[in-house]
Formats: sequence, C-alpha cells, structure tokens
Amino acid sequence: MTVENLAELKQFVGKELPPSEWLTISQEMINSFAEATLDFQWIHTDVERAQKESPFGGPIAHGFMSVSLISKFIEGMMEVKSAKMGVNYGLNKVRLPHPVPAGSRLRMVGKIAEIEPYGENGAKVTWDCTLELEGIEKPACVGQFLALLFE
Repeated sequence: MTVENLAELKQFVGKELPPSEWLTISQEMINSFAEATLDFQWIHTDVERAQKESPFGGPIAHGFMSVSLISKFIEGMMEVKSAKMGVNYGLNKVRLPHPVPAGSRLRMVGKIAEIEPYGENGAKVTWDCTLELEGIEKPACVGQFLALLFE
C-alpha cells in the first residue's frame, strides 16, 4: 500500500492493513542474528542438540529476532512517498507467545493505532503488530511498535 504523505497516512488510523508477505526464517538467518547479538544459546544455533533436547523439536529464532523484523514487515506493508527517513522509536506491550522454528514462515498483520505530530516535519506512528506463523494459530509476537517518520 502506498500513500503520498503523512496527512494521507492518517486516514488509515484504526483500520486493518493488508498483511505483509511471508518470510521464511532460515537457520542461516538465526545464526547471523546470533553473530550480530552475541547470543549463541544452543536452542538457536546448535541444530543437533536442539533436535535432541529442545521441547520445540529443533532450533528456534531468538525472540528479539522476531521483534527486529517488525520494521522490515512494516516497510513492505506501507510506503509513505513523502517520507525522507524513518527511525525506530520504541516498543510497547511486546509479548512472544509462540516460538519461531527454523524453516517456518512468518508475516505481520496489523493496523496503525495512533499518529501524533513530532517536531515540525515528522510524526510518531504507533503500530499494533501481530507476527503470524504459517499454519499455527498462536502468534509468534504481539505488541506495539513506534516509529518516527520525517517528511
């Protein structure tokens, strides 16, 4: 979905947006996230051990990896043509109800909860986000994501 500017974006407050594209969460992505964050817990990176000892039957993505993908999903769901830049502002009420197994597919559904002015040429956008796992009823992540957009 594409809108021209922040004024037009305000029309979508409270409305469900089209879901993002599905994204396959590969073991390579999980390993790269472990490298970037220095979080090498075996449940994420040791495939053999996770298959033998994990209650999930194999490796799972880091919870914060799922959270970190929210901005990528939003970027794929909504474009504001006039926006010169956007930055992450924070998170509210984030929960991780279901693990994300390596090889699973993830997407985001959600809506814009609120848009507030920010400075002279910006807006603080609060997104209600749910990360869905293909074929699994319980969401992988729910919460609010806050971003600043500047024209």
